[in-house]
Amino acid sequence: MAERGVPARLQLRGITKQFPGCLANDHIDLTLGPGEIHALLGENGAGKSTLVKIIYGILRADGGDIKWDGQPVSIASPSQARRLGIAMVFQHFSLFESMTVAENVALGLDHGAGLDALSARVGEVGRRYGLALAPEKVVHDLSVGERQRVEIVRCLMQEPRLLIMDEPTSVLTPGEAEALFITLRQLADEGCTILYISHKLQEIRALCDRATVLRAGRVVATCDPRQETARDLARLMIGEDFSQASKTAGGPCGAARLQVRGLNMAAAAIHGTAITGIEFEVAAGEILGIAGVAGNGQNTLLAALSGEQLCPNAGDIRIDDQDAGDLGPRRRRRLGLAFVPEERLGHGAVPEMSLTDNALLTGYERQDLLSRGSIMFPRTRDYAQRIVKSFQVVTGSIGSHAGSLSGGNLQKFIIGRELLQQPKVLVVAHPTWGVDAGAAAAIHTALLDLARQGAAILVVSQDLDELLQISDRFAVLSEGRLSECMVTAAADIGRIGLLMGGQATGHGRENGGERRAAQT
Repeated sequence: MAERGVPARLQLRGITKQFPGCLANDHIDLTLGPGEIHALLGENGAGKSTLVKIIYGILRADGGDIKWDGQPVSIASPSQARRLGIAMVFQHFSLFESMTVAENVALGLDHGAGLDALSARVGEVGRRYGLALAPEKVVHDLSVGERQRVEIVRCLMQEPRLLIMDEPTSVLTPGEAEALFITLRQLADEGCTILYISHKLQEIRALCDRATVLRAGRVVATCDPRQETARDLARLMIGEDFSQASKTAGGPCGAARLQVRGLNMAAAAIHGTAITGIEFEVAAGEILGIAGVAGNGQNTLLAALSGEQLCPNAGDIRIDDQDAGDLGPRRRRRLGLAFVPEERLGHGAVPEMSLTDNALLTGYERQDLLSRGSIMFPRTRDYAQRIVKSFQVVTGSIGSHAGSLSGGNLQKFIIGRELLQQPKVLVVAHPTWGVDAGAAAAIHTALLDLARQGAAILVVSQDLDELLQISDRFAVLSEGRLSECMVTAAADIGRIGLLMGGQATGHGRENGGERRAAQT
């Protein structure tokens, strides 16, 4: 909050924004002071993204007033916002995949600079804030975590007076997140105001000075998050209490449904990471978690598991005792595989297509949505409706384009689309990326329920808390090699951190005893 006699850095009064069938922002008031780290909280679809897009000039409000340093302003475009000193790190990346890191940074700056000088500056800023980047790399070849670093560094190079961050740590490791917090606190000490959106309530409590809570497009509370518990904050967001998912220790596991044996894969992209000697198995009724810092071979492993990149040998991957390494995605799905990729837009869903059409893309066989080559539209619409209802996806209708959904709601839709197919094997990357606490608990519960029904589930995530909460066993992927699988209940957090940082040995064959130990 602004000190007495000092004008607020940003003041919103009565901001309203209406979309067809949806009042996204309903007379919102918000005041941000110089040097304040202010959280903007709300469940998926509460209106947070709409509000910050208005502040950044992407959208125009239908009503209300904006003051900057005490003076009325009308922010008509992102370039005008940047001239005022407003920068934004988006939840969905605004990067050109065919261009290099340095070229993408150049496009985000309003002043010209030679690429050599700019590349040096990118390296300098990255080193200063613990966000290392290779300026010459093409964005297409970067992991999700590395793309997030590009967005953050590009904003920091603008020397902003207000920095808006939308889910900035969703794909960062705890160490990377803490390094970012150090940077944000330094920026705040220097007078920069930070508007921070996150569904990770513990980091809100650790980082932020104040919090404004939105529900259904309206402000329902303003509080000091340091004086609230994470559960209290979640209750303010959702309007009711909710139950956390819990793993039943020592649950029975059946026969192996997913087996990976001696998998060696070249990187799918020039600057990607190859994987070497990958060995693990996932049994019926089991959840295996794979942790690791972004860029250590996760993309290559996921492409190999989904069938988007074929394996050297058919027996490298087996699904329900059938060789699948030489099968493409469609034939693997026929064997019972379902897949949730790490990137929602463009990989998990087609932005320009409706939710109904996106439901059809992966569900047409296991949901019997085709008849003699023709789409059964009533059945397909019913399937899309079941996804929306079962996973509480906030959307105008199943005819809405996937790109119109908030990130968290699109994630819930994609997760629901795959889980409702009742797969025998589910491979899922970052299952709760960008979703609120209540939705995360619901997704975790759905994964645990699916495992109890006999599915084998592999979860690739950088959220250690998530893996420790829902997995029976987990391993760490570092520099393209997988550590031995360990029983989650007996895991040593210190050793996990060393493995993620590549500072501990432990790569090697999994012995069957580790999996059997999880059953006893």
